[in-house]
Amino acid sequence: MVSAWLILVLAGLFEIGWAIGLEYSQGFTKLWPSVMTLIFLAISMLLLAKAVQSLPIGTAYAVWTGIGAVGAATLGILLFDEPATVIRIGFLTLIVVGVVGLNYVSH
Repeated sequence: MVSAWLILVLAGLFEIGWAIGLEYSQGFTKLWPSVMTLIFLAISMLLLAKAVQSLPIGTAYAVWTGIGAVGAATLGILLFDEPATVIRIGFLTLIVVGVVGLNYVSH
């Protein structure tokens, strides 16, 4: 079960990669950022599929999207000058609390 959670976290990290890759690919108009985005997307999906062999799909999908959402939003702030308002950080924190909570109740 622990390895399924590690696989899921890794899948979430690759989700962050392809989400950020969308920005760098500029709507799939730049070749290499587009290729990397599609590779990260495929890896993320394959890892998610592996994780759900042992984890409930609802929990796994929520954790996967939560990791991706928080990671992409954080990198959006750091890399693309997206706003870092208190309310935005607060809602991102709520997502993290939800992901941790799902992990806790799924064991």
